[in-house]
Amino acid sequence: MNKLVIFDGNALMHRAFHALPPLTTKKGEPINAVYGLVSMLLNVTENLKPTHIIFCFDEKEKTFRSKLLPSYQSQRPETANELVGQFGKARDFLKAVNIPIYSKSGYEADDVIGTIATNSNLNEVIIVTGDRDILQIVDDAKNIKLFMPIAGLSNGKIFTKKETIERMGVTPSQIPDYKALVGDPSDNYFGIPGIGPKTAINLIQKYDVLENIYKHLKDLPEGLRKKLNEGKDSADLSYKLATIDRKVPIKYDIKNADKWDLSSNNVLELFSEFGFKTLTARIRKLAELIEQEKQGSLF
Repeated sequence: MNKLVIFDGNALMHRAFHALPPLTTKKGEPINAVYGLVSMLLNVTENLKPTHIIFCFDEKEKTFRSKLLPSYQSQRPETANELVGQFGKARDFLKAVNIPIYSKSGYEADDVIGTIATNSNLNEVIIVTGDRDILQIVDDAKNIKLFMPIAGLSNGKIFTKKETIERMGVTPSQIPDYKALVGDPSDNYFGIPGIGPKTAINLIQKYDVLENIYKHLKDLPEGLRKKLNEGKDSADLSYKLATIDRKVPIKYDIKNADKWDLSSNNVLELFSEFGFKTLTARIRKLAELIEQEKQGSLF
C-alpha cells in the first residue's frame, strides 16, 4: 500500500530550534534545528513506514494573505539568525537523501501541503506538522491524517476526523468557519469581536457553516445577532485567511517521492560535517532495517 508522508519543513524547524539546546557544527555554526528535523524524519520513517516522502517549505516572499490583510502575521518576531542559517543545511540534507522539496512564492507551505495531499491519489497521506491550521486538511474519505508532535520531538499523535473534533470542537472542514468567528491572534486576525470559542462551536454545531449562521440571524438572540451583523466583513475576511488553498499552481511529481535513500554516501559526508555522530549510527541502522523490510514487502 502506498503511503505518502508530507513534512511541514518550516513548522518542524521552528519547533526543533526552540525544543533543543544550542548545538554547533565543527565550524561553530548553529545546527540544532537540522538535528531535530533529521531526528523527526528518522522517527516518522521508522514508525509510520512511508513509501513516499515530501517536504514543503515557506518562501521568503509575502503570500496572498498579506494582500488581503497587510497586518497578517505582522506581530510575529523576526526569525532568529541562528535559525535562518539552518534552512540551507536542511535542504542540503534532504537533497542528499533524495527527498523532493516543494514551495511556491505567494503561498504558505500549508497551501502547498494541502494541494499535494488532496490531489495525490495515494492510498494514505499523513501530514507531519506542529501547526493546527492543517487539521482542516484531515479527510477520512481520502485517508488524509495528521501526525502532530505532542511532547518534544519524539512523541506524537495521529489525528483523524474523530481526534480533530475532540481537539477543536468542530470537524476538519469547519475549522475555517470556526476561525471566521473567533479569529487567530497568532496570525493577527480576530474574527468577530465578542464571540469566543464556546459560542462559535455552538453556532457551528447547530448551523454547520458560516453562511448558514447568517441565514438564521433572525433565530438568534439580539445581542449575538448584533455582533454577527457588525462583524460580517471581518468574519468573511477571517474565513479567507483561515482557508488553506488546495489549488496552488505548482508542478509536482508524486512518482519521484518514492526514491528517497537514507543510506546515501552524501548523507554520511554531511553528517560528518555537521558533527552528527549519534544520528550517523541511527541512520545506518534504519537504512539496514528498511532494506530488510523491503525484502519482506513491509515497506
